Parts: sequence; structure tokens; C-alpha cells
Amino acid sequence: MKSKLPLFIGSLFSVYLLFVAFVVIAYEPIADDKDWQDRQAYNLHHIAQLSLGSDITQIRTTLGVADYSEAKLSKEIAMQVLFYRTQHSLSDGITTKDECTPLLFKAGKLIAWGKTAYQQFLSLNVDT
Repeated sequence: MKSKLPLFIGSLFSVYLLFVAFVVIAYEPIADDKDWQDRQAYNLHHIAQLSLGSDITQIRTTLGVADYSEAKLSKEIAMQVLFYRTQHSLSDGITTKDECTPLLFKAGKLIAWGKTAYQQFLSLNVDT
């Protein structure tokens, strides 16, 4: 009588290989789970496809947690700037604002991005 153990082990191994293949093909880590180089490339790719008027929630879902953020009220309208890493500057293990692209939001809608967006944010009058 032949043992069924080799057939069982072979079947189990085949199922394992199918599972691994599925995970490798289908799994896409979220932005926050990527290392800095992959996240930087990911951010660059997605920021290049942004449209004015995009919702802040949609962008946060796509890009993940911002590296930096700032907010203030201007004429009773919420203004927020999110910074996402897009360029490597110094290999010190720390992401700085100069390595990021700022995205400027007015009332939760994207109105500008890039270096001038942060300058616009800084020049806004703050409600007190």
C-alpha cells in the first residue's frame, strides 16, 4: 500500500506556491509602508497626476500621511499645506521640508502645489 503522505505534501506545497504568487502579484503596499526611496518615487508619480480642486481626503488616501503639515485660518477659510517627500537631498536619515513638495488646500480642495504654493501659504493673513 502506497503512502498518501507525499501526495499530501505535494498538494500542500502547490497551494503554498499559489498563495505566494497571488500575494506577489496582487499586493500593493500603502504609501506609508514603503521605504523612503520607493515612497519618494510613488509621491512624484502621483503628484504629477494631480488636478486642481482635488479633495484633501482623496489625496491623503493616495499619498498617505504627510511628512509635514501646517494649517491656518485666512478670512475664516481653512488653509492647509501638506508636504510629501519627492527629492533626495542629504543622506542623514531625516526628511526635511526642502526634500518635499508642498500641496496647498483651501477649504479642503487643492489650489496649488510646488514651492510657490508654500510661499502663498506663508503670505496669507491669519485670522486672530
